[in-house]
Amino acid sequence: MEIAKKNIAIVGGTGNEGKGLAYAWSKFGHNVIIGSREAGKAIAAATEINQRIGNNLVTGMENKEAARLCEIVVLTVPYSAHKTTLEDIKPDLLGKLLIDVTVPLVPTKVTKVQMPPAGSAAQEALEILGEGTDIVDAFQNISYEHFNADNTPGCDVLVTGTSKEARDRGIELVTDAGFVGWDAGPIENSVVVEGLTSILIHLNKQYGSKGAGIKITGLG
Repeated sequence: MEIAKKNIAIVGGTGNEGKGLAYAWSKFGHNVIIGSREAGKAIAAATEINQRIGNNLVTGMENKEAARLCEIVVLTVPYSAHKTTLEDIKPDLLGKLLIDVTVPLVPTKVTKVQMPPAGSAAQEALEILGEGTDIVDAFQNISYEHFNADNTPGCDVLVTGTSKEARDRGIELVTDAGFVGWDAGPIENSVVVEGLTSILIHLNKQYGSKGAGIKITGLG
């Protein structure tokens, strides 16, 4: 069955998480643009993924250009760059869907939940961007190793967002990446979703693992 290809920009996409999502979505058949502050790094990351998959669905360019060209923009930057990156690409996000994957981790105590004054990174994004951009919070509880797995990983993704329509679109992207997505309610609930990441990091360290995740039971 032919899929409806989406054009997805991954801003700050040269890290493990960004490249993992680019791999998962391009493997599904979507067109992906990896963005970076340095175009050369983005192009190198795109080339690496294309060679791995054997197609040319991934391209690389600077962050602002990537955001400008796509209706779906995914943000995978460290929290330290969250605010400045959003302010930089804000004009390019108006009327679009932003998938915010950022977690407000504070080195060196990344196993301790430390939320920002806005409540969460996603709520901070809403304060910066305003209501002209649909915002979805997702993928915080997935280790990047799972994005790169060739088999379907056994963990779920909680999706919060500014509207039911936005969350439905986010869940569709979760499915395309090979995971099961759940509507976890309004963006205010992102406080719990993002905070859970520190607990999963603690579990990985405590039990010598790398891929702790979550699984929702008792539904459907």
